[in-house]
Amino acid sequence: QVQLVESGGGLVQAGGPLRLPCATSGRTFSSYAMGWFRQAPGKEREFVAAINWSGGSTDYADSVTGRFSICRASGQNTVYVQMNSLKPEDTAVYYCAARSYGTSRSEWNYAYWGQGTQVTVSS
Repeated sequence: QVQLVESGGGLVQAGGPLRLPCATSGRTFSSYAMGWFRQAPGKEREFVAAINWSGGSTDYADSVTGRFSICRASGQNTVYVQMNSLKPEDTAVYYCAARSYGTSRSEWNYAYWGQGTQVTVSS
């Protein structure tokens, strides 16, 4: 079992940065691929970014490529998403998730989820 807790959400102006940590506990952090997803009001949850167990492979949605960066700090059992040049359309609840195998863009492939953290980008 893996427990995930996101934090770092809040209100930020367009163009600004924000970093979201996802702290994990439970089974060995290093054996899991981690992903970030988001869900805006009235929309389906969508893939944002993912990183494999070693940190050597990452994947990003087209909408965030070049602006967002995912990394993992194994010593802290934490995965981060650094969000730069934020836009109002990035407003959403952001979730982190974990799965036992490689990265995936499908939420259905992730077995463990955090409770989410709200990010609001003002124009």
